[in-house]
Amino acid sequence: MTVPQPRSESPSQSTMSGVAQGDAPVLERLIAMNLDSMENSQLDPKTYFLARIAALVAMDAAPVSYVINLGLAAEVGVTLEEAQGVLIAIAPVVGSARVASAAGNVLRAFGLEEMLQEAQQTV
Repeated sequence: MTVPQPRSESPSQSTMSGVAQGDAPVLERLIAMNLDSMENSQLDPKTYFLARIAALVAMDAAPVSYVINLGLAAEVGVTLEEAQGVLIAIAPVVGSARVASAAGNVLRAFGLEEMLQEAQQTV
């Protein structure tokens, strides 16, 4: 009789698990990769993060991706209205289901961020 083996985690699940468990080096490396690509893009910071938000929606990114990008976007002055404007602009291209999925992932991202903040306060 063959015993089923557990499936391995996808890269996004693995990253999210590491972040949820307080594995800061993973999150720090992801942030560093983002900053390197921003410098090389030659876009201004707001345009860069608005483009990344659009790309995250188009690829149905995991909540942890939104935690990283929305946090950095806010730091460079991207407003909620601008982020919503991106969603409105891309909806006809990526579809309403993808935009609705992104909205759910953003909500999960805020939950993940709260969980990380609580974990840091208890350490």
